[in-house]
Parts: sequence; C-alpha cells; structure tokens
Amino acid sequence: MIFKLTPAILLGLALRSAACADDHLHARDSHAHQHLERREYPQVPLTPPYRPLVWGDLNVIHTTDTHGWLLGHQKSSWAEPYYSGDLGDFASFVTHMKQIALHKDVDLLLIDSGDLHDGTGLSDGYPPGDVDAHESNKFIERLPYDLMTIGNHELYGYADTYDMYTNFVPHLAGRYLTSNVNITVFNSDGKPESVPVGKRYAKFTTRKGRRITSLGVIFNFTGNDVNTTVQAVGDMVKEQWFVEAIAEEPDAFVLIGHMPVSNDSWPTVVNAVRAVHPLTPILIFGGHTHIRDCTQYDGRSMGIESGRYMETIGWMSADLDAAKHNSDNIAFTRRYLDQNRVTYEYHTRTSNRSFDTDHGRSITYGLEELADRFNLSYLYGTAQQDYTLTYNPYPSNGSLVSLFIEDAVPYALAINNTRDSIPNIIIIDSWALRFDLLKGSFTKNDQLTIMPYQDSFLYIANVTFGIANQLLPAMNKPAAIQQRKRDETQAIYSSHEIDDTPDSARLEEIDVPGAGGRASFGYVTRDSCPDADNADDTLHTPLPNYDVPFYVGSNPPNVTADTPIDIVFLNFLGKEIIGILNKLQKDKTYTMHDVSSYSPTLASDILGLYAQGMWN
Repeated sequence: MIFKLTPAILLGLALRSAACADDHLHARDSHAHQHLERREYPQVPLTPPYRPLVWGDLNVIHTTDTHGWLLGHQKSSWAEPYYSGDLGDFASFVTHMKQIALHKDVDLLLIDSGDLHDGTGLSDGYPPGDVDAHESNKFIERLPYDLMTIGNHELYGYADTYDMYTNFVPHLAGRYLTSNVNITVFNSDGKPESVPVGKRYAKFTTRKGRRITSLGVIFNFTGNDVNTTVQAVGDMVKEQWFVEAIAEEPDAFVLIGHMPVSNDSWPTVVNAVRAVHPLTPILIFGGHTHIRDCTQYDGRSMGIESGRYMETIGWMSADLDAAKHNSDNIAFTRRYLDQNRVTYEYHTRTSNRSFDTDHGRSITYGLEELADRFNLSYLYGTAQQDYTLTYNPYPSNGSLVSLFIEDAVPYALAINNTRDSIPNIIIIDSWALRFDLLKGSFTKNDQLTIMPYQDSFLYIANVTFGIANQLLPAMNKPAAIQQRKRDETQAIYSSHEIDDTPDSARLEEIDVPGAGGRASFGYVTRDSCPDADNADDTLHTPLPNYDVPFYVGSNPPNVTADTPIDIVFLNFLGKEIIGILNKLQKDKTYTMHDVSSYSPTLASDILGLYAQGMWN
C-alpha cells in the first residue's frame, strides 16, 4: 500500500526526528504509580502535539460518545497508546487547564454531548439487578462539567433513562440539558407525568461575566424505550418555551447536542436563533457519529464533533470581544487532541512528576477498583493477532467480522445444540460489533467492549439451500438496508466525506526517507472549517478504511440447492428475513410462527466461548 504524506505530516516527522531521545515523551512514567502498573499500561514512546493550543477569550474543552471508556485504551497494538489516558488523567488535565485560564484571565468551559452508556465493562459489566453505567457515571460526576446532554444510548432502556434522571442529572445542578427529551414518571400525586429528563435550557454567566444561553438537543431519534419521548427538532423550535428561551440576547449561544454537526438538524436550530439574533455568536458541540468534524453555519458560528471512545478531546476557542458591536466574522479555532498523557503534559507544560493531581489519581484508583469489582480482567484466552473491523478487508484473516461470523458464531452456537448436525446459514448485522479485537489477553472487558448486545439467535427450519443462499445478497441491496438500521443514523453517516480513518495495529512500520524512524499511525482529519488539514493536534499517517457489508453471513454449507437447511439469525432480524423470504419464493408464506429459538447462547457470549475453546 502506498501512503501519501502531506507537507504537514512530513514537517511533523522532521521535527520528531530532530528532537533528542530525552525529549521523546512516554505514555506514563513507569515508576510514577505502582498501583497503575496492574493495568499493563503500555510503556511506549508517543509523538507529542506539534504546536500549542490557540486560546481565545471564550474556550471550550469537549468530550462526546465516551461509552464507558473511562480507563482509556489499554492495549499496546498501534495506535491504541495514543488514546491511553484515563478519566483520572483527563481530570488532572482539566484542573491544569482551568489554572491556565485563570492565569490568562479568560473563560474555559467543559462540555459533553452524550452517550455515556454501552461500551466497556466499566459501564456494562455490572452484576444482575444493577443498571448500566450507574457505577461508572459516579466518576464522571466528579468532573467539573459546565454543560452535558443526553445521547441515544441513554434512551434504549427506561431503567437507564430513569437512573440518569434520578441519580445523575441532579449533580449537574440545572446544566444537564434535554431540550427535546422527556421521561414519564409518577408525580407527587402518584399520577404519570411526562417531564424533561434534564432542563430544557440554561442561562448562566461565566467567570468573566459573559452571558450564555444553552440548549441540549438530540437528533430525531425514534429507537427510544417506552415512557421516554423524543420530540422532532423541527417541532422543538416552534415551542413557546424555545421562543422565550432565545428571546433575550446573550453574549453567546452555546448549543450542545447528540447530533452530527454536518448533515443533520443543527441548521434548523441555528436558523431559529438567527431569525431573532442575526449576529450573536453561536458555538455548537455535537456528537453521535463518532468522528472528528467541524462546520461553520455562517461567519459568526462554529460547530465541532469530537470523536468517540475517549480517543479524542475537542478544543474550541473564540475571540468574542473583537466581534462586539460589529458584523465581522468571529475568529474561531478548533483542535482534535489525542487523549493521552503526552498530549496533556504538552499543553499544560507539566511532566510525569508534576502532572497528576490528587483528584485525578483518586478517580483512576476508583475506576481500577470498579474494574476489579466487576472482574473485568477475567481471562478467556489469548489472541495471537489483531482482528479489526474496517482496517482489514472483509473477508480476510485480519477481519474481525470474518472471525466472528465465519468461525466464532458457528463454533459457539454448536455447543450442546441438537440441531448442530443440520446444515445452516447464519446471518447477522455487522454493526453489532463495536470495536476491534486486539492481540493479547482476551478478557471479560474485551468481550463486553466488542459485542455488548445480549441478542438471541432464532431460526427458520427447512428452507431449501437454493432459496436460503439468496437471502444475504437480497438483504444487502440498498433498498433493503434502508428498511433496517440498528441505530437509525449510524449507517447514514458511515459514508461521511471526512478523511477520519482511525488507527490500526495491522500495518507495518513504514520508513520515511529523511525522517529517521517510523511514522505514527492515527487520525488524519479533513473537516469543513478553515485550515481543514491542520485540525489534528498530533501529526499521524492515516490508515486504510475498508467497507464492510451491513449484513454478513457464515460460510454456506456444501449441499445441493434442494437440501433443506436452517436459516439462523439475530432476533431483531426476524421480520425482515421473513419479508424477503416470502419475496424469494411462493411455495410457502412464512410468518413469525415459523421462527423458533436456536440456542440459549447470546451474541454477547460468542467471543468468550470461542476464546476459551480455541485460544488456550
């Protein structure tokens, strides 16, 4: 594979090779905290950022879609170490940045755009009877967030939403914003009542006296659980409370939401504000699509999205004072920071000895103890290589999708199954796999991180192979895919135009002539804002990104076309498969009465069973 190195990357590599060995920063001082050595924290050199952050008079640190990755990325496969900071490290970073803001006499806000649930063992490894992310969210409560909002993963289960409403939201003291999301609860009279999960909006004054008006919006999500309500964004802006909330002009609107900053409903909100306040600065902080992105809706607004999984920390600055009493464009900057201690120490001008705060250490220790309590280090087996979702072609030996559907699922479903001797085709939704499986120990935490969904497997018996083998191609036709999405917008935005290819551990080191060493693999972003190629904080070489079909299937059995076989599938695919099956043949009209349970094994158990059987 041929890599094209941009001038910015070549400059960064040259600067890197010119630095002395002593200046090459490391992920963590191996002698700093003996307790943390139990994490097998990667002791590897990391490329630091190549220039300082640009501060304005209003500055924002942004997180989104953290999905329980509060202990960071702990694997040593490249380029996971670039995201190896944990929430305690981030807390120390925020503390230092607050002090820098005081010294510069400017404002600094901390903002999150939702999706705290569903992602790692810290959020999902809870014992029976507990609620997803209840324990892990206690550590997020300890950070000084100025504004937070809700994500779709807070809405899939009523118990999760109610836990947020009852236990988490009160800690934000009116700054957890849900402008278009309600929950039904019993009021003081014992009657059901639909109320906002958080506050509809917030108005506050910063330390420097700037008046801020904020909203918290989610995209037009329809997959929420019963007794929760998501109002369409277009309807929200017509509400009387919205009209009243934006009537008074603030010094700036700070709008947060679990909604992509490109190709979604932010223009609806911006246009509603602009109809009343055509020149007021607008800062937008979005999420949901797990990418680094930036959009300017006009010369006096900017919106950013800051990645996923505690890989990226977003930064925005704005010079608001210079924009007072005129219609000039506002000077905005944005930056996407790799989430690691090297990044943090660089921007706070600290070292391994001076960076940690007592507050940050206590958060790290607490997360370690939670991981121990949930037994997340339980070992299923040891993987001898990396298996990636999109950085290796599908199908291939390095594809996790191939491993899962061709090897792991057939192996696990055959265990103690009386139908094992009957040929079958197994069909799954490839988006159910949420992260790569990386070389080394495969633990309970890895299992929950890669496949958290507890979906069951169903089957339809006695379908002739000739018909069954046409199912998968029919399901992957564009029209069929649009009928079924696990998370409505996830597939829509998978083809975004942003060059945002994440890291991979698969590729070999590449020698760059004159650079004196290997290039560092990682995010290379090209967004839609000014200086589009220089938004990343650390210079990296991009990695490949291969398309994967929305639906994938096991290897077809070697039988004749008239042989009856089982069609096995994840439980949520039943109606779709029946619909297509009835289009492919007319001999029988299939209904859900023809569907039965295939195995007690759940999708979330598959990789653990496979690792125990094959990787020991």
